Amino acid sequence: MTATTAETDPVHTGPSSHPQRWLILGVICLAQLTVLLDNTVLSVAIPSLTRELDASTADIQWMINAYSLVQSGLLLTAGNASDRYGRKKMLLSGLALFGAGSLAAGLAQSTTQLIAARAGMGVGGALLMTTTLAVVVQIFDDTERVKAIGLWSTVNSLGFAAGPLIGGVMLDHFWWGAIFLINIPVAAIALCAVVALVPESKNPQGDRPDLLGALLSTVGMTAVVYAIISGPAHGWTSTQVLASAAIGVLVLGVFVLWELRIPHPMLDMHFFRNQRFIGAVAGAILVAFGMGGSLFLLTQHLQFVLGYGPLDAGLRTAPLALTVIALNLTGVGARLLPKLGTPGTIAVGMALVAAGLATIALLGGDAYSGMLLGLVVMGAGVALSMPAMANAIMSAIPPARAGVGAGINGTLAEFGNGLGVAVLGAVLNSRFGALAGTVVGAASLPAALAAAGDAGERKRISDAFASGVETSQLVGAVAVLAGGLLAAMLLRRADRAESPRAAE
Repeated sequence: MTATTAETDPVHTGPSSHPQRWLILGVICLAQLTVLLDNTVLSVAIPSLTRELDASTADIQWMINAYSLVQSGLLLTAGNASDRYGRKKMLLSGLALFGAGSLAAGLAQSTTQLIAARAGMGVGGALLMTTTLAVVVQIFDDTERVKAIGLWSTVNSLGFAAGPLIGGVMLDHFWWGAIFLINIPVAAIALCAVVALVPESKNPQGDRPDLLGALLSTVGMTAVVYAIISGPAHGWTSTQVLASAAIGVLVLGVFVLWELRIPHPMLDMHFFRNQRFIGAVAGAILVAFGMGGSLFLLTQHLQFVLGYGPLDAGLRTAPLALTVIALNLTGVGARLLPKLGTPGTIAVGMALVAAGLATIALLGGDAYSGMLLGLVVMGAGVALSMPAMANAIMSAIPPARAGVGAGINGTLAEFGNGLGVAVLGAVLNSRFGALAGTVVGAASLPAALAAAGDAGERKRISDAFASGVETSQLVGAVAVLAGGLLAAMLLRRADRAESPRAAE
């Protein structure tokens, strides 16, 4: 296998060489937080952008999608670059690009300028998402890595919870550009701290860059993610969506063939023969599927059915993130992992995620109290399963390829989130269309409510939407539970296969 070369690094020789590794983790999490806040903070600024930049619905979609498309398309390439050229160098480059993109976004005078700036921020975000996790793997040994990854993943939840709140506060006191300019001092502080504290590490092989592989993976992933993002708006059978999906699958197929034939691939396809890796991949996709899809549905339900505003709706989803933060900061998952093992921890965690989804579906239809219970249960499941799966993915990949492993982990999260929104959104639209179509012949809730003749008709339409959300959440719960059991089974089988070899 071409990726098994040991890593040698004159700067970094192991965790014992870095007594400040927990401080370094704090710096890394600060850098990560700037990216994650930008994923959620824009949602509360949509009304302001619509008014002040005269942005159309299509413009708003591209402001959001330009960032996620570029970031998800470049994750594998960014991870590979960090392995080849140095993780510290790429981390600094990512912070610089993200800060410059934030400045351009904050000062944008048109929708075109803002979309371009968001795309530039996506390049920096891809570098940050991959290098931060790769550095964590380098500076922590096996005894501390799960706890460190748990704290690293906590930042994901903190970004989700804090984004709408920070955005709402900023928009109450400043103009919309402030939500981007606030990234600049954070990026500047992180840059100085990375220069002073973070050790350099890279794959010492000195391979020539796999430029064709980088191009193929970027084009293929971007096309697939675009199909997933645009499917709900344009229809899954539209020419635009089908063509994008077909191009993405075709290009990714060529990417796989290319990676199998070259001596030093950016992504070693032999990883996919590793049952531990496959099990972790399956679990990572499906827990992201459940998270992304359920939160997409929840925000709509809170606003359209229960009548909360955007900021209030965002705050009412925060208990999920706060539960993840509380459990990971206290190290609950890290303490349970040695007792339950990776397969057991993932099975229990994803069963809790499924139970939370089912609770929201069955008890959260008319009141927030049922949702609150489900969100807390989901948060407990995510806190257990996500660090265990990230650790399983990273431990199945040689340390010299830690950047690629982080790229795979990030790509799976992006893909799972997009797939969750697409599939559960399709279930919602199908169920709602079947029920509400008999009332007003409309498939979207705002259009149906606007066309309703009286309060009774609006109530029936809202009930139809709530029924669609319930059905979608239950479908998500079944998918997550099945994925958890599948991932646990594959990981258990991998552990059994490795045990005889370890005893020899």
